[in-house]
Amino acid sequence: MVESRADAGAAAVTCLGVVLGTLLVPRTGAQQPLDAVGCALLVAGALPLARRRRFPLAVAWATAAACVAYYGLRYPGIFASTPVLLAVYTLVAAGRPGRGVTAAAAFVAALYLVVAVPTGTALPHGGVAWNAGFLTAAVVIGAMVAGHRAYLDAVEQRAAEAERTREEAALRRAGEERLWIAQELHDTITHSISVINVHAGVAAHLLDRDPDRAREGLVAIRETSRDVLRELRATLGVLRRVDEDGGAPGLAGLPVLVDRARRAGLAVELRGHGAPGPVPDAVGRAAYRIAQEALTNALRHAGGAAVTVSVEHRRDAVLLRVLDDGPPGVVAAPGSGLIGMRERALALGGSFSAGRAPGGGFLVAAVLPVPGGPPR
Repeated sequence: MVESRADAGAAAVTCLGVVLGTLLVPRTGAQQPLDAVGCALLVAGALPLARRRRFPLAVAWATAAACVAYYGLRYPGIFASTPVLLAVYTLVAAGRPGRGVTAAAAFVAALYLVVAVPTGTALPHGGVAWNAGFLTAAVVIGAMVAGHRAYLDAVEQRAAEAERTREEAALRRAGEERLWIAQELHDTITHSISVINVHAGVAAHLLDRDPDRAREGLVAIRETSRDVLRELRATLGVLRRVDEDGGAPGLAGLPVLVDRARRAGLAVELRGHGAPGPVPDAVGRAAYRIAQEALTNALRHAGGAAVTVSVEHRRDAVLLRVLDDGPPGVVAAPGSGLIGMRERALALGGSFSAGRAPGGGFLVAAVLPVPGGPPR
């Protein structure tokens, strides 16, 4: 709407300027005076400019035809070709340089064939040569404007693409953070709640027959509750510090984790292989969480099974294996716990497997790479 009004205004100003300029410029003896037909041709050449940006090619041909007819009738003035210059400029600036050059060349050729050749005279003030020069300038200026517009469009497109990329990255980071929070809370709470549930069941069963053992179970519940509160505080502390990552004790916390599982009724053995070297915090946390979830599954599904937790320090990786000798018919359901363990291993570029062990029982195995690990 704004462009249409601007073009209509430009057409009106051009029309008025062309007519007044032609009336003010004196004519030569070979030219006939400007009459109603000449004025009509001047107006017919200028008015199409009101739609020059909507129909640039049609406007260029219309203005050129009116101008050729005007000069062909030997009317005076040098302003009649002004609408043609504006139309050709608009056509080239709109990104159609080939058609703009074609229209300009056709206009100059028509002037030469229709006006100069039949009469044997040139147009006033240089005629064909002057119009050719002005049209060349219009084409060059239009090409410069088109190039500048293309550059601005490319800049805007790159800026929009960068903004979309930033938004997608922010959404991806938010999703990863939500998944990390869910995994941390799942691993922290599920294990402790399972231990508490086992101790509560034992205490309820032995409360009347063996109060001392029931009391031991209640003490274990209190200690486990204290541990889970401590881990929850650590996890929430990490969530408040967006520039850090932590919450899990790492490999150093495995003995405490194993001891807690033993107090819950599991016969757990912790084994270590290889010479321990420096392990990144992310690897230690992932190993701890995977072992924690594996012990939780053993506590849930394998009852009083014997469990072996082994940690092997290899040259460039840490191999964690959690094997229980539960009954053959008991297999952990593929819930969020196994999915979380797999994602923790894959996030570090490692591998994860969980399933029936060849010799019986259930085996959880994870290989966690240690970047830049020293050779042993």
